[in-house]
Amino acid sequence: MFKKVYVEITNNCNLDCSFCIGNKREKKFIDIDSFEILLNKLEGYTDYLYFHVMGEPLLHPKINDLINIASNKYNINITTNGYLINRIKDNKNIRQINISLHSFDDKYKTTLDEYMNNIFDSVDELSKNTYIEYRMWVDNVNKDKIINKLEEKYNISIGDIDHITLDKNVFYQVEQEFIWPDINNSYYEEEGTCMGTRSHIGILVDGTVVPCCLDSNGSINLGNIYESSLDDILNGELYSSIKEGFLNNKKIHPMCRHCNFYELKR
Repeated sequence: MFKKVYVEITNNCNLDCSFCIGNKREKKFIDIDSFEILLNKLEGYTDYLYFHVMGEPLLHPKINDLINIASNKYNINITTNGYLINRIKDNKNIRQINISLHSFDDKYKTTLDEYMNNIFDSVDELSKNTYIEYRMWVDNVNKDKIINKLEEKYNISIGDIDHITLDKNVFYQVEQEFIWPDINNSYYEEEGTCMGTRSHIGILVDGTVVPCCLDSNGSINLGNIYESSLDDILNGELYSSIKEGFLNNKKIHPMCRHCNFYELKR
């Protein structure tokens, strides 16, 4: 059993954020038939699905159908940039929504007031049945302005607090910005561990299974969920060697050696 499985329902996005590494893969939306095959293949491996790897999940034209179908067997969690949050029409079938407030940028021709008020309008209804977590990078240029909006909305002082409960089912979390794993970045460390392959895996929109949600381009291809059973993939040489390495504080794959996410989390 995995603590969670990240499922990329689309790698399309409505934004072009400076902090995002992006992806060079063919842009796709998962179709309902493929999604149902995926859900069946994951049964027994996890109770929690996270609609997130790359892309904006709320951009999917069938987002509410996917939520409702998956919620019959799984607890659904969504990470979104918040711009399209009013597309969620049935809020009873979502366990948690993470809203990346550091996605706001003036270049998208939406004011901060418009952006936040649209989110607040939806959250007021969503939070009756769903956990909401507002997320912010610690060094984001709009951090102070966004904090002011949250303080006004929830009548609470946030200041430099990293984690705080704003309201029933509504939370605020500040995190350090991580380095996206990339074979060409400046970070390199051969020793270290990770919860990828151990507590979770990711599945890209084309069915490629990856060790974690940060493998934006499917560089560590463990197999394809539509072509193989998950058992076969998890018993494969590549998966086993990566997992065994992490258990022994060793980063086996070159991509993992260029990732500092777990070190930041610790």
